[in-house]
Amino acid sequence: MTGKIAFIFPGQGAQSVGMGKDLYDNYAEAKAVFDTADRVLDKKISTICFEGPEEDLKQTINTQPAIVTTSLAALAVLQAKTGINPDYTAGHSLGEYCAMKTSGVLSLEDTIHLISKRAEAMSKIKGGSMAAILNLEESKFLECLKEAQKTGYVAVANYNSPSQIVITGEDEAVKKASELMSAAGARRVVPLAVSGAFHSEMMKGASEEFKHTVDKITPNNAEIPVITNVDAEITTNGADFKIKMPKQIYSSVHWTQTIQKMVKEGVDTFVEIGPGKVLAGLNKKIAPETTVYNVFDKDSLENTVEALKGTCLVK
Repeated sequence: MTGKIAFIFPGQGAQSVGMGKDLYDNYAEAKAVFDTADRVLDKKISTICFEGPEEDLKQTINTQPAIVTTSLAALAVLQAKTGINPDYTAGHSLGEYCAMKTSGVLSLEDTIHLISKRAEAMSKIKGGSMAAILNLEESKFLECLKEAQKTGYVAVANYNSPSQIVITGEDEAVKKASELMSAAGARRVVPLAVSGAFHSEMMKGASEEFKHTVDKITPNNAEIPVITNVDAEITTNGADFKIKMPKQIYSSVHWTQTIQKMVKEGVDTFVEIGPGKVLAGLNKKIAPETTVYNVFDKDSLENTVEALKGTCLVK
């Protein structure tokens, strides 16, 4: 293996009750991250991760800091055990904050504080819906989207893989687009259980509120390039992150393009760090030729550490 390695971090929807518990119990590095998060948030986000209840965990205001904390706890242990620094980082939606922490753009405390304020702003916006469209030819997708836009506001939230695009917007317009796309031959149309139209212009109020928080911090220049959601471009300048953080809330997540960009830059190994295996599944569709490891609990961590030790990636 002579290629490059990227660390990637999951977004909302990856959460599950119990996540991070065995990392917390077995590794001092993970415990330190959870303890810091509890202190910064002034609430026991660790208890919500470990014990739930699920009803609490799936509330945006808890979900986002919970996933970020669990992901960064897993990252801390992985780096302590391997010493690996990636060549690139990226994260899906809220996961981008873990990427910025990994790259030295944000401190641990700032990352947790920012994601908490982001979640708070987003949770205030009500109304709208989202749906995942699976296996629909691009030309037909665009044709249906344009037709549905006559009903109301509907746009692309996430380019998740070549065979999965998530739409977002006003209820009636999303419903119309879903019906049209299903009739046009989509293999499946899956309404998503979300509290609002994330990554749409309907979130601009949340973006403006969040910008007040972002304005109070000074992001560092990235030590490791981050491929950002809003444009799938390599980003290293601290000032650029400051502009992109609020913008990301209402912009499309260019995940397919992000993975393709890293592959073009020579990445052949990805490590998904955080709860679940959602991104690994998407990678199989975007770049099936690459190798993907997961770190989300003690077993997956140890398996990944062992596998990486057998490569030239561990210096």
